[in-house]
Parts: sequence; structure tokens; C-alpha cells
Amino acid sequence: MQNISKRVVGPLALGSVVALALSACGGNVAAGGGGEEDYPTKEVSITVGAAAGGSTDLIARALADGASSDLGQAMPVINKPGANGTLAAKEVQAAKPDGYNLATLNASLITITPLAVGEDEAVSIDDFEVITGVSQDDYVMVANPDAGVKSVDDIKKSDKKLSFGTAGVGTGSQLAQSLLLAQIDTDFKEVPFDSGAPAVTATLGNQVNVSTVQLGEAKPHIDAGKLVPIMVFSEERNKFLKDVPTATEEGYDIPVSQYRAVVAPKDTPDAVVERLDKSFKATFETDAYKEFNEKNLLTPKEISGDEVAAEWADLADRYKKLVDEYDIDLAD
Repeated sequence: MQNISKRVVGPLALGSVVALALSACGGNVAAGGGGEEDYPTKEVSITVGAAAGGSTDLIARALADGASSDLGQAMPVINKPGANGTLAAKEVQAAKPDGYNLATLNASLITITPLAVGEDEAVSIDDFEVITGVSQDDYVMVANPDAGVKSVDDIKKSDKKLSFGTAGVGTGSQLAQSLLLAQIDTDFKEVPFDSGAPAVTATLGNQVNVSTVQLGEAKPHIDAGKLVPIMVFSEERNKFLKDVPTATEEGYDIPVSQYRAVVAPKDTPDAVVERLDKSFKATFETDAYKEFNEKNLLTPKEISGDEVAAEWADLADRYKKLVDEYDIDLAD
């Protein structure tokens, strides 16, 4: 009997013992860390690199409302503002890749901010699993009515040095406006703010004559006649401002919009990414989410994660070439 016992404890028998032990402990062997076939079993957080109440925060909350119903788990939104969203992105990038820590990223953080900060501060889309694209938010250049400018020609012909507000260093607002001013070769004063809201406030008070901000921040004041729209920086006219020309129509190469996507840490299991993608796709189809987009003047950009990664990489290259061509220093 002793000899028989020794022969049985070979590789096959040992594997059976391990499997039985795991089974007894409730263990689960699966690719990517285990348990993804039962995902999710607890709440899934979405981190936003901006304060509550802004466009990115509102988008994250609308997504969370819909996706949490589909997933059957709570989806709290965590606000972690700072460094144009870098702090939030770095935190989620370092999180365990199990699908329970997501982030809503702005394309500008990936495509523009690296042009204004050091390499150690830059964020790469390659550091994440992109789950889905979400929406497009266009930039509009607006002026205070007392500034005396209603078009780009008025800016070029102005006999005074105009001041221009932006939403901050390394933002699409700064890039779009800087490219325009470089291409029309005019003298100006740039005034960066911490976000679009204070830039709008300053323009309403004529502390700055002109500013470039996201459409949702300016539209109510445009409708009220308190701000004059000069142009939008999207490649096609914005459906919410059909009478306002694009920079391209005016003859300027400035294809700058804000895009957003939902991401997870790199190496999150494919099955988890697919389950999350399914939940967001279901959200996109709800009447509540479609009404949210209309109310907030957002254009759906609900493309796949692979398409997001490719498009944002192309934009980063394009913006880098434009900045180099016009010798623009976004860090100033």
C-alpha cells in the first residue's frame, strides 16, 4: 500500500488535489485575475479629473445612472480635480485592473496637455484600456458686445490690443485660440483661467474682450445677446449654432474639439471591458441619455475603444505639427 500511494501522487493527481482545494475555498481560476465571469460583484467607480458641476462631471454622472442599472451595481462618481485631469488619470492608471476603477478622460489631456508639460507629467492613451468613446463638445470663440468685434476680420482690423481668455494651459481652448491668433498674425494679450466658467464670466464683464470656451458654457449667454459668437472650431458646423461659421470655412486649419471616453487601467480583462462596453451602449440608447446630450449641447461620439485610441493618437500628431509649424509655446 505504501508503494501505491507514492505512485499516485504524480502531476495529474497533484493537479486534482489543488483543484479540490481551490473548490473547497470557493477559489476561481480565470484569465486576468479571476472572477470576471461574475463581474461586477460590487460598486464600480468613475473618477473625473474635474470639479462637480462641469461638463465632464455631468457626463460621467449621466453615464453612471444608466450603466449602474444595466450592471446591477452602484456606480459612484469621484471628483479629483487638478492638473487638467492628470491627477485623476494617474490614480486610475495605477489602480488594480479588475474593472472596478474607471475614469472619464478628456481628449485634450492626451492630445494637447503633453504639448505644455514635461514628459513625466504627460498622460498616454496607451496606459489604459479604452472602453468606449462618449461625446464631442465643440469650442466657440465669443466676444463681449462692447469689444467691437463680430468676426475674425474685425479682430484683424482692431486698432487696439485685444485680450483673449482661455480655459487654461494645455486645454483645447488655448490651442484653438492660439492657432487662430498665430494664423492671423495679430498682437494680443492671453489671459488663462482655471476653467471655462471664469473665462465666460470675465468676457461677460469685458475684463477680457474675447474668449474661447466650450459651447455649453457660452450658449445661454449667446442666446441672451450677452456674448457674440465669432466662430466654432469643429470640422463641421455645430447643429446648435448653425449660423456660426467654422474656422475651416474661414480659411484656418484649426480642427479642435473636446472628445471624451471612458477608460479602465491597462490589462483589465477583455471580458470585463466587454461587459462595461455593453452597459454603456445600453445607456446610449436610453431616452434619458439622449435628452441629456441635447440639453447639454453634446454631439454623440459613441465609437469603439480601438477607434478612440487611433483617433486620439492621430490628433496628438496633428496638433504637434501645427504647434511646431506656427511656433506656439502652450506652456507660456
